[in-house]
Amino acid sequence: MLFSSWNFMVYFLPVSVVVFYLIPAPLRTARKLWLIAASLFFYGYWKIEYVPLLLLSIAFNYAIAEGISRFPDKSRMLLITGVSLNLLLLGYFKYTNFAVHFLSHLAQRDLGHFNIILPLAISFFTFTQISYIVDVYRDRTAHYRFLDYGLFVVLFPHLIAGPIVRHWEIIPQFIDRELKASRENFGVGITLFLFGLFKKFIADQVSVYADDVYDGARDHLALSSFDAWIGTVAFALQIYFDFSAYSDMAIGLARMFGVKFPSNFDSPYRATSVIVFWERWHRTLTRFLREYVYYSLGGNRRGHFRQILNILATMLLSGLWHGAGWTYIIWGGLHGVFLVVNHQWRLWVKQMNWTLDRWFHRAAGVLVTFIAVSFAWTFFRAPNTTVAGTMLSSMLGLHGMSLPDEFFAHGGFRDKFLAPLGFHFINTEALQIKHYENALGTIAALLLVCWASPNTQQLLSKYDPILEPVTRQPWFHLKLGLWLGLVFGFLAYLILRNSYVSEPNPFIYFNF
Repeated sequence: MLFSSWNFMVYFLPVSVVVFYLIPAPLRTARKLWLIAASLFFYGYWKIEYVPLLLLSIAFNYAIAEGISRFPDKSRMLLITGVSLNLLLLGYFKYTNFAVHFLSHLAQRDLGHFNIILPLAISFFTFTQISYIVDVYRDRTAHYRFLDYGLFVVLFPHLIAGPIVRHWEIIPQFIDRELKASRENFGVGITLFLFGLFKKFIADQVSVYADDVYDGARDHLALSSFDAWIGTVAFALQIYFDFSAYSDMAIGLARMFGVKFPSNFDSPYRATSVIVFWERWHRTLTRFLREYVYYSLGGNRRGHFRQILNILATMLLSGLWHGAGWTYIIWGGLHGVFLVVNHQWRLWVKQMNWTLDRWFHRAAGVLVTFIAVSFAWTFFRAPNTTVAGTMLSSMLGLHGMSLPDEFFAHGGFRDKFLAPLGFHFINTEALQIKHYENALGTIAALLLVCWASPNTQQLLSKYDPILEPVTRQPWFHLKLGLWLGLVFGFLAYLILRNSYVSEPNPFIYFNF
């Protein structure tokens, strides 16, 4: 069930919220049981056969944590057993066919294909529970009651695609704040949710430009350099607004039930370096990889060369986590290389005692970072390495610098200035990208939003929408009230009028 679907917004969410608010506050256990039941229904709506797998995973990991807490002398063995079985389960469902396909290629014979359906959200609930048992191993006082642990894992706002929340952030809210139902919590939550719905609508609108170009590359159509960059930047904007939408909606849904989530998306295209980009993009995943993979490999404590290897290994695992395919592995490897280069650059700047804090230094950093990230997104979006290679060769002008033929009339500027510079012109009508002028205007406007406008958590900072304090205050704030409700009501009407929620597109992170 998608957050942006009709069934969710018209039936599931109202029932979940109304029943929760009708349960008296002193009946905390009843509220928790209701949220667990609603979350299991939400998960089982997709495929009820995998609900027992989710419940078995919860029971197993809680038993491991209980054993670690009760039997210190066996805690290391229990931790290794728990982490290993979690990874084996994830590996079976997510990577079996990838491994078989790779072995088939090495053996030059078909080794078959298994009919394995990837359980929804298995990456997220596995990572969430691995972090829990590791934390209990490190601090045995971090263990909680089974009811609170179960709600922590299955709570539907984060179950499908994150944020990858930590127990010490969430479970104390079940105990100390009593899952408070209030007008402010509901107002902030519904505002965040509607912001996310509008962003999802934007993401789906801009996706058509990326789809047309990548489909053209898949079908071996001639792409101009301009076309390739249009498709690449369009996808960069699509995934930006798509994931920003999901993060807003997840945080807003949790807030309706009195729970605050950590920030998961913080204007990453304003990052002045790839290091900062990963501090702002999917922040809870970055935190998990840093604390449970990078630090476990040694971090930067074992010398400079080992730090480089640790960065590359962590980002390759990040790519593999995102998907079982070579394109995802290459995407992760590219970001590993970008991070290594970024760290080397920081060391060089420090040695040279340069001060690069003027506005044009920051602007250059933002532009270079955006180009590098967009370049890597090509592998993330392409269905295979062949399509990615076609896109990149056009983007880099390896077949010569080319422009769309329909943009330039014969003679004049085209023949006198562009042709002598080495440009050639390709007729790209076969791509069927409708309204190129609209595409350029849309992309330019959305880039301006990404680079210049406050993000949602900044606009609502006076209501503390996330767990962390909002450090960068905007030049204006939103105030909950009638006028804001009317604006969102009008936007919701426009979205509904377009029948958007009747056939919504899945979130890009929906089935990782």
